[in-house]
Amino acid sequence: MSFLYELLPGFLDTLTGHLALTAYLLAVTDERAVWRRLKKLPALLLSPVIATLLAVGLSAVPELLPVQYFILSLAVLFMCTLWVRWAWRFDFWQAFAATCMAGVFQVADATLTIWLFDGDTQFAAAVVLHLAVSISVALLLYRLRFGKWFRLLLDGEAAPWRTALLLFALEAATEVFLRLGSGVQPRYLPFYYLLAAVMVVLMAALAVHLGQRFDTARIMQAQRDMIAQQRLYEQDLELIRQDVRSFRHDYKNLLAGLSQQAGAGELEQLRRTLSELDAGFDQRLGKQIQTSIQIGNLHIPEVRSLLLSKLTAMREAGVECRLEVLYPVEAVAMDVWDFVRCLGVLVDNAMEAALDTRQPWVEIVLLAQDRRVFLRVSNPYTNSIDPGKIWNEGWSTKGPGRGVGLSGYQRILEGYPNASPCTSWENGVFVQELTVEGRP
Repeated sequence: MSFLYELLPGFLDTLTGHLALTAYLLAVTDERAVWRRLKKLPALLLSPVIATLLAVGLSAVPELLPVQYFILSLAVLFMCTLWVRWAWRFDFWQAFAATCMAGVFQVADATLTIWLFDGDTQFAAAVVLHLAVSISVALLLYRLRFGKWFRLLLDGEAAPWRTALLLFALEAATEVFLRLGSGVQPRYLPFYYLLAAVMVVLMAALAVHLGQRFDTARIMQAQRDMIAQQRLYEQDLELIRQDVRSFRHDYKNLLAGLSQQAGAGELEQLRRTLSELDAGFDQRLGKQIQTSIQIGNLHIPEVRSLLLSKLTAMREAGVECRLEVLYPVEAVAMDVWDFVRCLGVLVDNAMEAALDTRQPWVEIVLLAQDRRVFLRVSNPYTNSIDPGKIWNEGWSTKGPGRGVGLSGYQRILEGYPNASPCTSWENGVFVQELTVEGRP
C-alpha cells in the first residue's frame, strides 16, 4: 500500500502533463472535431502508467540518475506520438512533429508551474494551475489560428521528416534549457524564465513563419496555374481556329456533294451525310467550346486553377477528360484549400488509374444546387479492388508505398461532419463522390 502511495504523486504529475499536452495538440492541429479526438483519450492513459513504472525502474539505477528525466521525456514523447498517429490518423512523421510542437508549449508552462508552486503542500494547486494555463494558452493559440499555419507546415512539406526533426530539436532544446533552471540562483530565476518564455514564443513564431512561406509558395503555384489557364484557353482557341479554317476550306466541296445528292433524289443518303457532318463538327469543335463553358461556371479561383492545371496534365498524358459544371459554383461549405486538396487527390488517383487502361478517360462532375456542392470523379479500372484497404496509408493497386493521398483525403474530411464521401466500383468504372452540405 505504501508503494502505491509513493507512486500516486508521480502518476498524477505525469497524467497532468499528458492532459496539458492533449490541449496543445488540439490547438496546434487546428482541430475542429474535438469530441471525436477526446473520445480516444482513454487510450492515452497507458502512457502515464508506463512512464511512472519506468521512472521507478530508472530510480533503481543510480548511474542513470543524471539522464533519467531525458529518458522519461523521450519515452513519453514516443508513446504520445503513437497515440497521435492513431487518434489523428497521421503518418509517423506528422504525428511526431505535432507532438513535438505541443511538447514545447507543455514543457514551458509545466516549468513555470513548478517555479510558482514549489513544495508538496501545494501540489493540488500546481496541478490546477498547470491545466488552467495549458487550456488558456491552447485557446489563445486557437483564436490566433496558430494551428492553421502549423497544419500548412505539417501537411505541405515534401519531406515531413525534416520538419519533424527540426521540431524535435526545438523540443529537446526547450527540455534542456528549462531543466537547467534548477542550477540558477533564485534572484536570477525571473529573468531566466522570462528568457525561456521568449524562446518558446520565438519557436512558435518560427513555425508560423515556415507555414506562411509554404502558403506563399502555394499562392505562387496558384498564379502559375492561372498562367496555365491562359495557355489552355489559347490552345483551345487555336484548335478551334484551325478546325474552322479546315471546315471553311472544305465547305464548297461539301456543298457540291450535297447538291448532287439532292438533285439525284437521294434524300436518305443526304440525311445521313448531314448527320455525319453535324456529328463531326460537334466532335471537332464542341469539346473545346464545351470545356471553356464548363470552366467558366467555376467561380472559385482556387478550384478553377487546380482543374485547369489537371486538364493540361491529362491532355499531355493522353487522357481524355470529360468535365461537367452545369451550374455556377460560387462557394463550398469547407475551407477552400481543404476542398482543393481533396479534389486534387481524387483527380490524381483517377488519372493514374486511367493510364493503365487502353482508352484512358476521367470524368469530373461538379454540381452546386440547394446549398449543396456535389463532386464526382470517375475513371475506368479493370482490376479487382478491396474497399477495406484503399484508405490505408501507402496502399496502392501498384504495390505498397504507392498510394496517393487517400488516407490524407479521409483525414481532411474527418474535420467536416457536413462532408459525405462515397466510393463505388462497378462494371469497370471506379467512382469517388463527395457531397458538402450547408452554406460557407
